[in-house]
This record gives sequence, structure tokens and C-alpha cells, in this order.
Amino acid sequence: MRRRILLAILLAVAVTTCALGIPLGYTALQLVETVTRDGLKGTVQRIGLRLDEDTLAQRPLNLAAVQPVVPENGRLVVTQPDRPVQTLGPDPGSDALAEQIQILNGVTVVVQIPAAPTRARQTQVAGLVVLVIVLTIAVASGVAIVTANRLAKPLGHVADRAARLGAGDFKPDPQRYGVPELDRVAHALDTSAGALAELVQRERELVGDVSHQLRSRLTALQLRLESLKHMAVDEESAVDAGAALEQAERLGDVLDELLAAAREARSTDAEPLDLAAELPKIVGEWRDPLRAKGRALRVRVHDKPLARATRTRLSEAIGVLLDNALRHGAGTVSVSARGGEATVAIEVTDSGSGVPDDLVAHIFDRGVSGGGSTGVGLALARALVDSDGGRLELSAPRPATFTIFLPVPRADEVRGVRWPTERAERSPR
Repeated sequence: MRRRILLAILLAVAVTTCALGIPLGYTALQLVETVTRDGLKGTVQRIGLRLDEDTLAQRPLNLAAVQPVVPENGRLVVTQPDRPVQTLGPDPGSDALAEQIQILNGVTVVVQIPAAPTRARQTQVAGLVVLVIVLTIAVASGVAIVTANRLAKPLGHVADRAARLGAGDFKPDPQRYGVPELDRVAHALDTSAGALAELVQRERELVGDVSHQLRSRLTALQLRLESLKHMAVDEESAVDAGAALEQAERLGDVLDELLAAAREARSTDAEPLDLAAELPKIVGEWRDPLRAKGRALRVRVHDKPLARATRTRLSEAIGVLLDNALRHGAGTVSVSARGGEATVAIEVTDSGSGVPDDLVAHIFDRGVSGGGSTGVGLALARALVDSDGGRLELSAPRPATFTIFLPVPRADEVRGVRWPTERAERSPR
């Protein structure tokens, strides 16, 4: 982008400079010669007037009287009918500028001067024009570089912001660029990020609610069918109750497959991350802000756990938790990670007063805050983690301990949705 903007500006400057510089240079060269010839014409006219007086008085032409008027290194040539040609001054050579005038009695007066001084002045003027062109291009190049940087950097940042938004990074970006059009794009991206985060959160809540309701109803249905199976008075009723119970179990399997597919679809960009290597990098940028407040940051990673997540989303989610610890917590902030068979847990805790009891149940609700903030951060963090198929929970209100649970990547894991999932074997009842 920067290169294209720079080349476009420089091309416009080059075309404009050539369109103006070439005619300017040609005009300057012609002007030098015109000025020289005009001066030579004036000299010839003055000499002609002086010699006219000798002609009218019928005196011999006195070239010595006009010698002071003849230019330095110039030559005066006077031609009279039926008389020898009279000359005054050195021969200017083959490359000379000459002007002539005809006076009384057919007398021709010619003044010649060497062309070299005029050519030298023309060369100087041409060099000055070229210097002006070069300086113009240099200044224009500087302006082009500044303009390209001023436009390319914001455009690149907007493109990166759009890419992060597509990857599931819904955190608002407060940076603005001083360019109205780009600022409107940035504002639109922030608005879209908020809307998408809310949509993801509502989708997660809807899936959770639907899953809970369906599981509750299925459990009740299965219990009822088992009771009917055992209480059946005849074999036919027992067989029907068993068939219905089997269908209910299959419906439970389908529900599990749907939920698994939904998690897979949300986390298609996730990849295996080595938390032992990535976690110190992610939290490293928060050391200086915490140190500025006299607080410490500790990072512990047990063994070398691998988690399936998107680095950008995980970084933003952990950043929200650390920002909350910085703003509302106290003492040392600890970040730890430990692995399990199916999930990896990342805990963020501090030594502050914790979360008030009346906010515990609503801490992840959008707009809920106990410290005067916007109440958007934790909702966004939960949406980001959920987008990777994980979950974010408040493990303990005092001291405030937030835990991110992420799935462990499978050895045969392939990007995309795996449908249907393998049906798990049910234990006999």
C-alpha cells in the first residue's frame, strides 16, 4: 500500500515537473539569446546613426569614432558600394552572433560577437532550471514519503483491525488517525466488533439455555420411560417403552453431536499453542504497567501444556483479565497454566478484595461493572474464549480468580467441522 501511494505521488510529480520544466528550460534558453541579440541590435543602431552623420556630411566613414560602442571582442564590418570592406576588431570565429543594419547610400553595418559567452550563460540557466527541477522532485519526494506513511500506516492498521475482527478479536480499538474517512471506518469496525461480540455472547447463552432445557427434558423423559419399562404389565408394553427409551438416548447423542459441531464451527481458526512458550509472551507486555504501580506479575506454567486456541483471541482475553487486575485488583498478579487430559486451565488471580457478592452471578453480563468501567471487557473476553470452543469462568470471588478452560488438541486433529462425532458407548443401566 505504502509503495503504491508513493509511486502514484512521485509519478504525478514527475509528469507535472516534466510538463512544466521542459518548456521552462527551453524558454529560458531562448530568452538568454533574445536578450543578447536585442543588446546587439541596439549597438548596431547606435553605430549606424553615428555613421549616417559621416555619410550626410560626405565625409569618409570614421570607424575609430564608433570603436567605444563596439562590444568587447566584437567585430564591426562596414560594407559600402564600390569600396573595400572596412573592419574593426578581432575575428569572432565561425560560431558568432551577428546583427546588421543598412544606412544611407546602401552602406551595411554588421556587428559580430563570439557566441561562446552567450552559450555559457545558456548553460548556466539550463543548469539552474535542472537544479530547480531536482529540488522540486526532492521536496516532492519528501512530501510523498510523509503522505504515503500518513496514509499507508493507518490503512495497514485498519486492515489488521479488520483481519483481527474476522479472526474473532472483538476488542474495541481506540486509535484514530486524524483522517476523517479512516476514522469513520475505524468507528464502524468498533461498532461491528461490539455487535459481533454481543451476537456471539447471545449465541453462546442461547446454545447453553437450549442445551440445558433439552437435557433436563430428556433426562426426565428417560427416567419416565425406564419406570414405564419396569412397570409394564405385559411384554409388548415393555418392548415399546424400551424402544422409546432407546430413541430418547439417540436424541441425547444427536444433541451432543450438535453441540460438538457448534464448538468446532466456532473454532475453525484455532490451532495448537504451546503455552509454555506463548503465555510469557502474551502477559509480558503487562509487566511494566504493573511495575509502575509497585506491583509484580508472576507466570507459572506446569509442564508443557498444549491448548487448542487462536493466539490473538487468547491474548485479548488474557489482556482483559490482566487489565481488570490492574484497575480493580491489588498486590501480585499471578498467571498460571496447567494441563489435563481433555482441557487446559489458565488462571489469572490477584490479591485484591475480590468480586462483590451481588456481582458474582452477573460479572460476565454486558454493562455490569463494580468499578465504574463500561462493563464490556469481561463479556468480550468470554465471547473470545467461547469462539475458540473454550469457556471463561469466575473460579473464586475472593481473591478474584478467573479461569480460562481450553480444549486440548487431538493428535489427529484436522481444521474444520467433523460431522458427525463418534457416538460414545453408553454404560448399561
